Order: sequence, then structure tokens, then C-alpha cells
Amino acid sequence: MNFQRKQFTGNELVSIYRELLLPRLIEEKMLVLLRQGKISKWFSGIGQEAIAVGCSYALQNDEWLMPLHRNLGVFTSRGMPLHKLFMQWQGDQDGYSKGRERSFHFGSAAHHICGMISHLGPQLAIADGVALAHKLKGEQKVALAFSGDGGTSEGDFHEALNVAAVWDLPVIFVIENNGYGLSTPTHEQYRCENLVDKAKGYGMEGVQIDGNNILTVIDTLRGVRDYCLREQKPYLIECMTFRMRGHEEASGVKYVPQQLFAEWAQKDPVRNYEQLLLSEQVLTPQALEQIQQETKQYIEKELQLAAELSSPVTLNIAAELQDVYAPPVLSARSYEEALEKGCTEKRLIDAIKDGLLQSMELHDNLVLMGQDIAAYGGAFKITEGLFERFGASRVRNTPLCESAIIGAALGLSLEGFRSVVEMQFADFVSVGFNQIVNNLAKIHYRWGQSANVVIRMPTGAGVGAGPFHSQSTEAWFVHTPGLKVVYPSNPADAKGLLAAAINDPNPVLYFEHKALYRSVSGQVPDAYYITEIGKASIVQQGKDISVITYGAGVHWALEYAAQHPEISLEIVDLRTLLPLDETAIRQSVQRTGKVLVLHEASITGGIGAEITAWIAEHCFELLDAPPMRCASLDTPVPFNTELEQQYLAKSRLHQSVQALLQY
Repeated sequence: MNFQRKQFTGNELVSIYRELLLPRLIEEKMLVLLRQGKISKWFSGIGQEAIAVGCSYALQNDEWLMPLHRNLGVFTSRGMPLHKLFMQWQGDQDGYSKGRERSFHFGSAAHHICGMISHLGPQLAIADGVALAHKLKGEQKVALAFSGDGGTSEGDFHEALNVAAVWDLPVIFVIENNGYGLSTPTHEQYRCENLVDKAKGYGMEGVQIDGNNILTVIDTLRGVRDYCLREQKPYLIECMTFRMRGHEEASGVKYVPQQLFAEWAQKDPVRNYEQLLLSEQVLTPQALEQIQQETKQYIEKELQLAAELSSPVTLNIAAELQDVYAPPVLSARSYEEALEKGCTEKRLIDAIKDGLLQSMELHDNLVLMGQDIAAYGGAFKITEGLFERFGASRVRNTPLCESAIIGAALGLSLEGFRSVVEMQFADFVSVGFNQIVNNLAKIHYRWGQSANVVIRMPTGAGVGAGPFHSQSTEAWFVHTPGLKVVYPSNPADAKGLLAAAINDPNPVLYFEHKALYRSVSGQVPDAYYITEIGKASIVQQGKDISVITYGAGVHWALEYAAQHPEISLEIVDLRTLLPLDETAIRQSVQRTGKVLVLHEASITGGIGAEITAWIAEHCFELLDAPPMRCASLDTPVPFNTELEQQYLAKSRLHQSVQALLQY
């Protein structure tokens, strides 16, 4: 191995050795613990240590790293207490994830390490968001994300590199090319000669290096970091390496030709570096042995400390539920308080725009992102004028990269920013689904990190837009703990709930019905205010039937009530679908004894199924009839307007009400 000592001093070389040796010896110990049954799973990075250690060594300690499950050297190089890492790996409640996560699926904001999810690719986009935050704050910092060779086949890899290039972000993307994605060799993974060749396709620079040469890794990373900061551009590094163990220990290595192990054993990053230290007379054999013994003793001491600090798992359902969400922030001015300062008649679309405008004025760390939202003003013109008012840095047009933009929003939140991401249509959120339900939703429960991200979702049918621009997708997200889902039906709630969502430290899906944008008006307080998330509204009191609904369903119910004054309908506007206001639901059931849950989404698996089941389970003694659902057909949303009206729940509302009355 050709080491270039360059400017490295003897002390630096020894320091690097200690950093390189520690993860190797930890891994060897972990394999023993695995055989002893003291840990359940291990993803080995033996043979690849130089990459993680080198990257960490070259960056500043307050620059974010997005590691994967073979980057132990990131965690050790950032000085994370080893005994707590042992507790994490053993599933102890005093580990970094309170026993909720495995191996390296956790992070630590204090150490600027962002925990991975098993889907790998989403890490790259988070680095985009962190780098954007640094750029907006004028900080001279980079963000770095790791990918395996297999991960480069994921759409998230393409999206993240494309966004970083288009937005000129100081991001370093590091590919650890170890020849295999689990058992799939690289020749079955891609057809370009080298993965670094992809860099040119995204309009960025790249380099391929020996990932087993620790000095090459450090020297390259330092130079690349300087380039990214100087040019404010991203960079791709392909590190050639090899893992000497299986993907994880249970998978074995039978699929790997044996000659590869012999070949790469000669390129061992630790052993070759030791030979350098000896040949350069930086260390004597005795000094080398002493460092090894000291490191082993340190590992044993920390392992013993972990055992001493470990305690039996305490099962506490309340604590588990509490940690799903970050604690709410202090409330701002309420709707009632804002009323005193005057109101203006506004359409729903104008109220949403007002909420965005006032939030942008209040929060100078709020960034809006979405397709065509800048000078064009968005597909529905909600952001029109905001680009001219707040500039391109805070009102950002995005490429067609929904997953990467949602990931970037999470990255922004790591650095204290708030963001609102506009889906051009709620239907398109499906291509960003993973980032929402696995990354945003679970991050606080997994390692205590808040995610101040709002995703605006223009939703619903009734406008003749067909199957891919009319879907009601709210039930996809109501099933996911860690998300909040709001769905206003009127302008006043639209403004207040949007402000509340932007204030909330948790990810919020904000649904806004397209058909209501310009068809519904109402008095809206001029001043800034919030409407509390999780609280339903009684739109109309009644005694015969409780119609529990939201969005367009509120207006269907009001219209029906006006047409049938002989029926005393109580109309409950949920406003928030997750978390549900169960108290308001129960109180309404108590007043009427009969319940109809009305929603626009298709009936099977809709929110109505959850609400009627909850009522049957918790309010059975209050019922005079089974709780019923009135929802749309179990078909895609048709384009033809007559077929669309037949599809919608509104066409069956009278039938459902009569069935309940006659029960």
C-alpha cells in the first residue's frame, strides 16, 4: 500500500492509528459477544474502517455525518462514550435509543451524527438539507453522507445528488464500494465502469480513491472539503474497499470467491498502517503493542461499565407513547384573541396564503420548498408574491425530487430550521412516502430528534381531475405514529392550523381541499394566531344524529342539514385526524346516540373505519344504533364528472342518514 505521509506529523500519525485501531478491536469483541448471545445482530465493517475514520478525522466535529451500518468509526471518532454504545448495541434502555433501535440505527445531535433508517438512500437527502442550512446561515461547513455501492441504485441517490448539484450545496457524498450489496455483486448493480463516473452526469466533480489507505482518505477529504466550501458545490468520492465479513453475521460469505479474501487481506487498512508506523519509525513494535493492549483494556473497562450501569427493562406504556412526539411548543395568540383585532372575509386559498405570509414574517428560519412555487406562485397560486417578498433562498423551486426534498426538509430541521414542503398534488406524495413514514415520523421516538416539517397536500376530488390528481390519501398517514395530520374545512381554521403546524416540532401533513380553495369563504382574523392541533370543532349542535366529518364533508353535511331542517344533525368537524379528539367524539355520541362518520376517501381502510371501531369499543353504552360510515366508492377517482359524483360519498349521504334514523 502506497502511503503518502505528506504533512502528517508523528503525533498525528499515532492519533490516527488510535482512531483506526479502536473500531477494529471493538468489532472483534462484538463478534465474541455475538457468539455468546449477548447481542442479537452485528453488521461488520472489518476491512472498511479507514473510510469512516478518515472521513470523521477530516471534518470538523460540528459538521454533520450521515453514516450507515458499517460506519462504526464515525461513532468512535466523534468521542461517543463507548460504554453507552455497548448499551445501545445490547438493547439497553439507557442506550442512545432507549432500547428502541438496533446497532447503528440511531443518532446523536450532540455529536452531529444523524441516525440511519434501513432504507439507506434517504440519508443522502438529509445531508442536502443540512448543507442548505449552513448555506442559508452563511456558515463555512459541509455535510457528509455515506452510501454503499448497492445504495447507488436507489432513487434517493439520484435525487439527492441532483438536488445538491442544482442548489450548489456543500455536500460530500462518499460511496463505500466494497463489491457487494449483501450478496449482489457490483456487475449486477450497475453498468458504468466506475461509480464515480456518475458524478459528471449530475454536473459535479468526483474522484475514486483507495478506501483502505487511511492517509489517502484523510488527505482527499480535507481537499474535497476545502473545494466544497470554496466553490459551494457538492463532490462525489468513490472509496474502493472490501468487507471481510458477511453483510451481517448470519448471512455468511459463501457467495464471495475465496481468492478475494486473500487478495484483500493484503490490503488490510489496519495492518498496513501499522507497517507504515514501524517503517517510518514513528512507533516501535513495543509501543505498537502497548497501544493495542491499552485499547483492549479500554474496551473491556467500558464493557464492564456498561454491565454495571445496565438495569432491567422497565415497561412503561405511557413513556413509550409520550416519546412518539416531541413536546409541543408554547402556544401563540389564539383565534379568540385574534378576533379582537379585526377580521376580513377571505377564501380558503387566501387564508392559507395569509398563514404562510405571516409565518414567514414571524420565523426568519422558515423555508418554503416545492415545484413551481417561486416566481410562478405554485400550481394553485398560493405562494404567489412570496418569492418576490422573501427571495429565492427562502422560497425555493425544487426539481421533481419529492423524496429528496422531504429528506432535505428533515436535514434543515437538524440545524434548527422550519420548512414547509408543497406537494403539487397530494397524490404525488407517494414517491416521497418512505421519507415521511419511516424517517420523519419515527425520528423522535428513535433518538429524540425533532422534525419541524410541514407538508402541504392539495387534495380531494370534485374538480374533474381524474385518478392521479384527486385522491384522498390522509388514511395512509393516520396509521403512522409520529405524524400529525390536519385537514381544515374553512378559512379561519386553515390559517390557524397552518400556523400551528409550522410551530409544531413534529412532522405535520396539512391537507387542503382543492375544491374548497375558491368556493368557501369566511371571516378570518387579520392578526397571526394558531388553532390548536388535536381539537375538533362543533360546527352545529343537534340531537338526532352526530355527523363526524372533516374537509369537504363538513360542507356536504351543512348543505344536507339546510335541506332537511326536520332532522337535527350535530356536525363535528374533526379538523385534526391524528391525533384524534376522542373527547369531542364521545361527547357528541353522548348527545345524540347515533353516529355517521362521513368522509371523501374510499370506504375501506378510511379514517371512518377507525372512528366507528373506536366508538363501538368505547361508547357502546351510549349508542342507539350501530355507528355507520358514509364514504366514497372503493374505486380510483374517475375523470368523467358524472362518474365522479357517483363515486363521492355525498351521493350516498341521504341514504346513510335515513338508514340511521330508521334503525
